[in-house]
Amino acid sequence: MSRLSGRSAIVTGGGGEIGRATAIRLAAEGARVAVVDLDQLAADETARLIRATGGEALSRAVDVARKDEVEAMAAAVHERYGRIDLLCNIAGIAPPAPLLETTDENWDLTIDVNLKGVFLCTRAVARLMVADRNPGTIVNMASTNGLVGEIGLVAYNASKFGVVGLTMTAAIELAPYGIRVNAVAPGMIRTRLSQAVLEKDPELAASYLRDKIPMARFGEPSEVAATVAFLASDDASYVTGHTLVIDGGQLTF
Repeated sequence: MSRLSGRSAIVTGGGGEIGRATAIRLAAEGARVAVVDLDQLAADETARLIRATGGEALSRAVDVARKDEVEAMAAAVHERYGRIDLLCNIAGIAPPAPLLETTDENWDLTIDVNLKGVFLCTRAVARLMVADRNPGTIVNMASTNGLVGEIGLVAYNASKFGVVGLTMTAAIELAPYGIRVNAVAPGMIRTRLSQAVLEKDPELAASYLRDKIPMARFGEPSEVAATVAFLASDDASYVTGHTLVIDGGQLTF
């Protein structure tokens, strides 16, 4: 499959499990991928995996909450590849805390990474796309927590609701330039973080599957990556401003 052949992509959070799966999937579909992560070693490993299968990738350490780092990264990728066709804003964190126990630091860090980071990256890359008259595509990482609330994650929920709103607004404003903007909203995906929580409380895991997810399993990072690739491709050429849920039917319960 080569739906993205000849295109250049940026994947933030590319050293994490969902980001890595996304970067690898985009490369498998023909894209040249800039793997961006706060952790340089993690970004390097994703890029190595892509190159090991014949793909083209570069890696760069970036704090997506810092304007100077984001704009320098976007300019460097643009210079390297000559254009940016696709931005996947995957970077995110989810430090849990109930409302009454949420510290200013927890709130600020979560909003900075999950929402401000998406804004900064979107603005920087969209400006380059507009200047190039390049009808690119942007895919943001929302969450089912951006559509319904969940106890103990007030900052995370707020950040992801913000991503959904930012996605809709950017889609409206960038449509005249031919730039599509969408989001994916994963539910419970099997990552190291979620697996550790569920292994700590097997009864919680069993009840979650039994009572909340009609498909009775957790999603895989590769399934999120496949959905991102769809939205990035011309198969979704008439889709913009949409948040696509990937949750095994959880929100239907």
